[in-house]
Amino acid sequence: MAIWAAALAAALYLPDQGKLVKEFFPVGAYGADSVNGSALAYETQVESDLTYEMILLREARDENYVDHKTGQVVMSDDGVTETAADKESSERADGELKGQSAGEQPADDGEASNGSGSLATAEPDMADGDSNQAVAQTSTGSQANPGATKKAVNYSFDKLRDFDYLRQNFYQVDSTTTINGSQLNVDALLGKDMRLSHDASAPQIIIYHTHSQEGYADSIPGDAATSVVGVGDYLTQILTEQYGLNVIHHKGTYDVGDRDHAYSNAAPAIEKLLADNPSVEVVIDLHRDGVAETTRLVTEQNGVSMAQVMFFNGLSRTTSTGDIDYLYNPYIADNLAFSFQAQLKAAEYYPGFTRRIYLKGYRFNMHYCPKTMLVEVGAQTNTFEEAKNAMVPLADVLYKVLTGPI
Repeated sequence: MAIWAAALAAALYLPDQGKLVKEFFPVGAYGADSVNGSALAYETQVESDLTYEMILLREARDENYVDHKTGQVVMSDDGVTETAADKESSERADGELKGQSAGEQPADDGEASNGSGSLATAEPDMADGDSNQAVAQTSTGSQANPGATKKAVNYSFDKLRDFDYLRQNFYQVDSTTTINGSQLNVDALLGKDMRLSHDASAPQIIIYHTHSQEGYADSIPGDAATSVVGVGDYLTQILTEQYGLNVIHHKGTYDVGDRDHAYSNAAPAIEKLLADNPSVEVVIDLHRDGVAETTRLVTEQNGVSMAQVMFFNGLSRTTSTGDIDYLYNPYIADNLAFSFQAQLKAAEYYPGFTRRIYLKGYRFNMHYCPKTMLVEVGAQTNTFEEAKNAMVPLADVLYKVLTGPI
């Protein structure tokens, strides 16, 4: 009752076609779902009576926020922080998902998911270390082969059907939200067809940056080409030149002097881009994570050192209140399917390349398009070259999901 009273007293404000409408939204509770026992990055106090504006501010700050002078990870302006040691422990746990973790098998057991729905028969020599030719297009400009051709690891489909196994091996669930087997159901996640429906004669993909000012350890201040925007340039180049896709790289800035409203600031631009380019089917928000200064998110793929990446999903649901009606996202199931299919492809072809998918309680502008993805490319402790090198396997993973067999 205390939650309902507090929520009613809060009198939430919602934008309604340019007007502010005062409205109270009842919220429904979801079935209890215990949070993964591992250390949680992005720890945030659960809210029950925040105004709409405060929710948006928290959404903006919770994706990542680090005080690099003190090494503390500051999650919001409500006084909740996580120590650098706690954060590092969680990040290190993410980084340990390399090679064969529990339940993984070399790709020679005759059964594998193709990442889009139906099962595929594994080739006998899938575990051959020489078969995964690759990925070595680096920032020096050397030309690469078009991605890994055979799987290095094969996941048991039966094990993936186990909710606990799936969550523990592929996801990190923030304490602000809950998830259950109805949303993390491997048949549903792999059953959605994520393939592009048309050729490259019209735009297919938009890449943009809610936080365009995010840079790397050796980024040059004021030089966007050495920031996450430059990483987006390289991803665009690979997708267009190597894979023949039609990509729009939008370089609008929405966090200059006001990071707290970056998602709100970016929303009208994304709406206009989609309205002006109705053929676009994929929206990718490319970020750089924030971690403790002692943490290094680095992996080696085919002899090339690169930053690890992390897919990030907003569930528009908090632990305390259930669905956040005013952050409605009709495409949550599609968003989850897109990130999981990419995560599985990465785990199969590039073990250790990705951290676990992070599930958060808010929306993060993922409601405009079914195939929307928020990607964290390394962190402020990575070099720009490491982040740039990571775009080679990422592009290959995206291409495999968006064009592969169903």
